[in-house]
Amino acid sequence: MEYTILNNNVKMPMLGYGVYQVAPDEAERCVLDAVSIGYRSIDTAQAYANEEGVGNAIAKCGVPRGEFFLTTKVWIGNAGYEKAKESIAESLRKLQTDYVDLLLIHQPFGDYYGTYRAMEEAYREGRARAIGVSNFYPDRYIDIHHFAEIKPAVNQVETHVFQQQKRAKEYMEKYGTQIESWGPFAEGKNDYFQNPVLKEIGEGYHKSVAQTALRFLLQSGVVVIPKSTHRERMEENFDVFDFQLTEGEMRRIEALDGGKSLFFSHYEPEIVEWFMTMA
Repeated sequence: MEYTILNNNVKMPMLGYGVYQVAPDEAERCVLDAVSIGYRSIDTAQAYANEEGVGNAIAKCGVPRGEFFLTTKVWIGNAGYEKAKESIAESLRKLQTDYVDLLLIHQPFGDYYGTYRAMEEAYREGRARAIGVSNFYPDRYIDIHHFAEIKPAVNQVETHVFQQQKRAKEYMEKYGTQIESWGPFAEGKNDYFQNPVLKEIGEGYHKSVAQTALRFLLQSGVVVIPKSTHRERMEENFDVFDFQLTEGEMRRIEALDGGKSLFFSHYEPEIVEWFMTMA
């Protein structure tokens, strides 16, 4: 495993297992599979409705809690100091733990300053070892970084070979925040798994397109949390530490960057309206 050291000296695995879109009744089994393979970083969220399954798996797996790096996120429906504070306590109850290793604001909407104050309080009280944000574009990221007392340790944003977040990453590096990817495979968009560049480079190492893409992100300093409900895919995604891409190969994959989301933009009014229906 490779690690990054966050801005508060907390050690975070570069590769974890994400449970976005993992059904609540499947989460426990999937996380147990992931743990048995060797994953120790698990990423969930209030909005995923599977925190209980994650907590059950961690409680049952036999691995000490201290070996895990557990992430959850506060949803926009719980924005604001009081609601966020209550929701954090509820997340800890569902996860069957006294603390999480990383606590994030899930979306940059609602009273996220109130949410962040509740997260800062959780951090000071030892209920979160690190705090940060998710889906904060450079403008809102710079804003909250400037005014927050405890600086965001992580910003989790859409990041993959077709959207490498080069400009956003520059600002995160400037202000000492670790970039973390959601959607490292872009859910297969842009014919991702048939990309000729990724296939050709991967074949030279006897690696799949997915493994090559993950290796690129890791070498680019991006934390990744690929999701799969299939054990063989979890194993494949974990097997990315025995090869190294050359500088030339990295440049070829960098050239795939389109610089735009393959999902949605938080700047689009229609998208913001959609998020408001879930607040």
